[in-house]
Formats: sequence, structure tokens, C-alpha cells
Amino acid sequence: MKQNKKRIAIAVGAGFVPAINAVVKGAGLAATNLGWEVIGIRDGFAGLLHPDRYPDGGLVDLSPKLIEVLDTTSKSVLGQSAREDPFYVRTINEYEMIEEVDMSDELLNKLKAENIDAVIAVVGGIGLSVFYELSKKGLKSVCIPRSVENDISSTAVSFGFNSTLSHNIEMLDRAHEAARAARKIAVVEVIGEHAGWMALQTGIAVGADAILIPEIPMDLEKLAERLKEKVSLSRPYGLVVVAQGAKVIRKTKKREHISSLKATLSPLATDETSSEYVIQTSGKAAHVVATELQLLIADETFPLVVGPWARGGRPTAIDRQLGMAYGAEAVQALKEDKNGVMVSFMPPDIKCIPLAESINKIRTVPAGSEFLKIADSIGIYVGKEGGKDE
Repeated sequence: MKQNKKRIAIAVGAGFVPAINAVVKGAGLAATNLGWEVIGIRDGFAGLLHPDRYPDGGLVDLSPKLIEVLDTTSKSVLGQSAREDPFYVRTINEYEMIEEVDMSDELLNKLKAENIDAVIAVVGGIGLSVFYELSKKGLKSVCIPRSVENDISSTAVSFGFNSTLSHNIEMLDRAHEAARAARKIAVVEVIGEHAGWMALQTGIAVGADAILIPEIPMDLEKLAERLKEKVSLSRPYGLVVVAQGAKVIRKTKKREHISSLKATLSPLATDETSSEYVIQTSGKAAHVVATELQLLIADETFPLVVGPWARGGRPTAIDRQLGMAYGAEAVQALKEDKNGVMVSFMPPDIKCIPLAESINKIRTVPAGSEFLKIADSIGIYVGKEGGKDE
């Protein structure tokens, strides 16, 4: 028996991840089976807040016919938000100046005007916090965790992580081959500002010599000693995988005199190794580690930044399945009248948890992680907590 007909909307937060259409298709098929109507909001909430920017008014009719033929491997049918928080929307005021205004009430009114009963949101950590605040203001919503860093708390696997992991492995395999051919030490930076899952799992897969993650500060002198043991005439190359947010310990250097002009800049601008990375930090970790290692071991190194470029490409089978499952479970949650929740995948179960349990937290690599033990067991140096030395 079909449930009372509802009209639900699907919105996608900032940042591209492959297989977004799998979530849309999973939710659309489940909703259609209940006799519900489904629409999509273009570019997060921009399609509602700025409908004049879109020829179709900013909303997409996700009809059963469209859902049936939707390709789960193609580009997103809805687009992604440009990090627009409805509580802080940038506008131009009467004085031609940029200011941030709270448009959350306007958003809720527009959702009501469109007769939208609930919203399914595919969002990252910041987006979860936004929807938590919107739920307190009356918006009925279910969130799907999306993170290529797999750093969202309360779920074992965030949507989008597996595809990005696979793309990173492919790119690091090539870097490893290049390092072997050039007889150099490759220092490759991957995404992971606060959590080291991507660096750790990628490094294990490609057989790196060392892995640097944010959770374990790395003493570069000890790392250099370990590399000296592995790099030899018979093996004149190496591979070091570095997370973007990796913390390193270096020799104390004489502090340079800082000019009054330089002192007025961001604190990061006074760091001799990071002045060009004050605004965009991508690449800083690879540069610092490669430069320091070259000085310590007298072997040529070359830094490479994979970083956000690994977000692209075709989605893996796992993310396609997970996307469909997440979308269908979100509809099931709405059918059961759940609100202000996030769909969580904790193998083998998919369930819903309150948003309050997942926001303002980061899923980091614990000290006793099995992945750290695996890395250590196959000779990959991960620092004090993962290795045998102090």
C-alpha cells in the first residue's frame, strides 16, 4: 500500500565527488515506489535562493522516467553548492559592499512555497552542521555523509571516499614507477587536512616507504634514517606519502629577523617554507618534507601534489552501491518520520543517527588502528606510534 504522497527535495553540498547520481537514483527509486514526488535543487540551495540564475528556475523534476535512465557514473544531474551557507549568504548591499546576511528564513519559506515536505542532503562536515541548525528551525531533513577524506564521525565509510582512494592508488602507482625510473625519492601529497585515512590506506596499497598523517607527528630526522636504510645502490629510489595536514618535527633553526611589513601578514607568512601557501595550503606538506629530506639524506627528492585532483574520474563499484543504499535509506528514514538525522554505514548495517552525534567531530585514525599495525608489519614507517622505534 502506497504511503501518503509527499514531495521531497534532494540537495548536494559543496565539493565534487563521483557517483552523486547514484544517491539521487537510489532515493528517487525508493520514493517513486512509495508514490512520492521528487525534485532536485540545483547547486545546493542556490537553486532556491537564486532561481534567476537558472533557465529552469533552479529546480529539477526528478520524474520516474528521468530516474529510470539516470547514469550513476556521469556528472551530477544537480551540480554542487559553492559553499553557500544559508545563514551567511554573501550579498551586495546598497553601498555596493559585500556583506553576509542570514537567509535561512527565506529558504524555509521558499521550501514551503514549493510544497516541499522534506529535504535529503548529500553533505560534508560543515553541511551537517548547517542542516542541524535548519532542523532546529523546523526543516525536516535527512543527511547523507559525503567526504573524500572519510573524516565524518559516526560512520565507517563516507560516500565518495572509495572512489577517491582508488584514483589516488592509481596515481601513486605511477609516481612510484617514475621514482624507480628516475632513481629519486618521490614525496607525494594527498588530501587529508585533519585525518590520515587517505594517506594511510593509499600508502599501504602502493607499498610506500613511509606515510605521514596528521595524527602522528613525524620526526624528519628519524624518517631520514629509515630511508637511508632502504635506499641503496640496488634500490636507489623511494616513495613517501604525505597527508596535506601532516605534522612534522624538524631541527630548531635560528629565527630570522621579521620585518615590520612581514609581521603584519598572516602568522603563516613568516614561515620561510610556507609563505606561498598562506591562503592555499595544498602543496605545503610535500614541499616541506621533500626539501628537508633532501638536505638530511643527500639524495634527490621531488615533490608531487595529487591532492584534490584525485576527486575526478569514474566512481568505483563500492561507491555506486553505497550511493544507491544511502539514497534509499534516506527515503526509508523519512517514511518512518525521522528528522534531523544522518544515514550511517557501520558494516554490515545502515542506520540513522541524530545529527547532534556527528557534528563538530572528526573521524581520525586512532593510535591502535589496524591499518597502522598493517603498515608497520610490512615495513612502512609511520612514526613513533606505528613503528617499533622511539
